[in-house]
Amino acid sequence: MNSYLLAFKSGFGFLSTIPVGISMEGIDALMKKIYFYPVVGAVLGLLIGAAAYIGQAVLPNTIIAALIMALTYYLTGFNHLDGVTDIGDGFMAHGSPEKKIKALKDTNLGTGGVSSCILLLLVFYASIRAVQVEGIATFGPGLPLLMFLALFIAEVSAKQSMLTIAAFGKPIPPQGDQAYPGLGSMTIDGATKKNFIIGFVFGAVVCFLAMGFIGLLPYLAACGSALVLLNRSYAHFGGLNGDGIGMANEIGRVVALITIAVILKLSINGNPGGFEWTLL
Repeated sequence: MNSYLLAFKSGFGFLSTIPVGISMEGIDALMKKIYFYPVVGAVLGLLIGAAAYIGQAVLPNTIIAALIMALTYYLTGFNHLDGVTDIGDGFMAHGSPEKKIKALKDTNLGTGGVSSCILLLLVFYASIRAVQVEGIATFGPGLPLLMFLALFIAEVSAKQSMLTIAAFGKPIPPQGDQAYPGLGSMTIDGATKKNFIIGFVFGAVVCFLAMGFIGLLPYLAACGSALVLLNRSYAHFGGLNGDGIGMANEIGRVVALITIAVILKLSINGNPGGFEWTLL
């Protein structure tokens, strides 16, 4: 199989639950062309956004918000959410970086992990509801289209957040019993400057096509959140691992949605009806 097609296919096997199959050869191809992360995010965003468009037209807002969350995790899996719980446990641990890393890698789920996961899910739900509430005042009957575009941008932003944190990160120093590099280290190695730029430009272009210049703001905010998380990962662990990369995905998605909701609110307060021109 062509290396580009193999990397593209493996992107769905690695980043989603779509049953396309995955192999070590495919993972290796994906890591060499890791700029496919936001490309996969765009496809997933189209699927989630299309479902939201249909659901928003026929279901109550609270119900469709919950169903959007369910569909998101049905398509993307819980691997990245697992990263949130692991990082939460690591952040919660007291003591040296070594003790924090031990808590990070512990398979038992602690209070920090549970709390981090619950908070993330609550904010995810709240961010969807915020887009709905602020969007109905701006777009009225055009809300389904807004939801489609917002969720598309959010998923592209989430995947680019992963690429961003990996591109600027360095792996956590290997532990004494670690005989081989993990997927986090492989991702960091694959996130070269060239691959980061290709992915970043692709994501910026599709977000611009979706909502004009306004579409770039949530995208950039999500990438910025990845760098903030990277700073905290350095402070606690002295580096980055796959859990941190997964957490960047979850936070990036939420930050993008929150940014869209804030833009809508400011548009309503400052210039009612002034937001629609940005949609292409």
